[in-house]
Amino acid sequence: MSRRSERTSRLIQREISVLLERQVSDPRLTRLISVTEVTLSPDLRHAKVFVSTMGSDVSKEDMLDGFNDASGFLRKDLAASLKLRFTPYLSFHYDDSIERGARLTKLIGEIVPTDEQQ
Repeated sequence: MSRRSERTSRLIQREISVLLERQVSDPRLTRLISVTEVTLSPDLRHAKVFVSTMGSDVSKEDMLDGFNDASGFLRKDLAASLKLRFTPYLSFHYDDSIERGARLTKLIGEIVPTDEQQ
């Protein structure tokens, strides 16, 4: 990935996080949602936005539907704030790495106390 692509990915990730926090009013997107990664196509016209959440108030499918419904709004605000030649089209994907990490931490926590007793 080029340096420009990496910088642009980080900017998009930060801006989407700020927009989720301050501008989006969709109830499917108002809980604790983290933008974990943004990957851009080589021509910077398409962005895959990976999102994650803790908790199960709304299903993952509903959350992704909310993102797809809000993608036009998010893209318009990104265009206004980032001043790019082309604002990338956004596609949203669920990232379960936070849940897997929490599960692994829990499993390690269960194993360690039993080893200390022996």
